Amino acid sequence: MILFGLGLLAIIAIFALFAAGYENMPVWLNLATLLCPAGLIFGVIATILRSRRR
Repeated sequence: MILFGLGLLAIIAIFALFAAGYENMPVWLNLATLLCPAGLIFGVIATILRSRRR
């Protein structure tokens, strides 16, 4: 959930900066947006693995 949350915050930051008029975003901020799908994938995998153990 932490990875997903950090990625979501990066996406919100990019939208806010773009709305403020900035066009060239830093590379690290663009790469931070990849945490959102990574967190979602890890969350789904963890849920599947936990349900299989029971």
